[in-house]
Amino acid sequence: MTPRTATLIGLTAILMWSLLSVMTVATGKIPAFQLAAMTFAIGGLVGLLTWIGRGDAAKSLRQPLVVWVVGVGGLFGYHALYFLALRFAPPAEAGLLNYMWPLLIVLFSSFLPGERLAVHHIIGAVLGLVGTVLLFAGNTSGFAPGAVPGLIAAFIAAFVWAAYSVLSRRLKAVPTDAVAGFCLATSALAALMHAGLETTVWPETMLQWLAVVGLGIGPVGAAFYAWDIGMKRGDIRVLGAASYATPLLSTGFLIAAGFAKASANIAVAAILIAGGGLIAAKDMVLRKR
Repeated sequence: MTPRTATLIGLTAILMWSLLSVMTVATGKIPAFQLAAMTFAIGGLVGLLTWIGRGDAAKSLRQPLVVWVVGVGGLFGYHALYFLALRFAPPAEAGLLNYMWPLLIVLFSSFLPGERLAVHHIIGAVLGLVGTVLLFAGNTSGFAPGAVPGLIAAFIAAFVWAAYSVLSRRLKAVPTDAVAGFCLATSALAALMHAGLETTVWPETMLQWLAVVGLGIGPVGAAFYAWDIGMKRGDIRVLGAASYATPLLSTGFLIAAGFAKASANIAVAAILIAGGGLIAAKDMVLRKR
């Protein structure tokens, strides 16, 4: 697999994650950790189904402890912190702090062997950050002292996801099949958190059940496998900068579904984020065939 192909596969994860908000809304009032347990279980099953006909795929789970710490710590740690952030802090502020992870991925990539951080990578990532700030502008509800724990959790979550993504490159020898195990372990931990903190609420309609299954197959399933491929074999700097398209595309899907309204801020943010992504991907886009 060429780096270009791996990067394109990684970009599909960004597209799938942009559907996360609208599909989560469609699931109804299922508690956060319960929804994580259900969808990560489906996501793990998606990976296990790809093992059919490949008898050696199960060997991918035989990994050193550090691999499991990075894999499960990244998936469960990030989502647990983000859910905690949304519980204590306003969604806009929490989301804005959390979306520092694309910039952190671009910056952290400079510490990887053989990777070179160019000026256009930084410019692209910063433009994406500015566009994201603009996207959230006007939606903030003010700062309250009680929101501090949530804001801290959102900030740490950004570092956790960036670290997980970049460390995946250092663990390049670990097959993507292992992500199925990480998803199932994350599901089990989320189920424990749900049992201790939440009251179970099952989907009430067929549409809600379909939304849960769709989340598990796509944004909380295939997306993690695609991201793993992109991080391990693609252009990590391009993927980091392009990740700022996630909140923009997510807002677009919410508008299309009638859960949000279009605005001038969104239009300008689209230009900044798209421009930043193109600048960061300059080498890939202009590369001679």
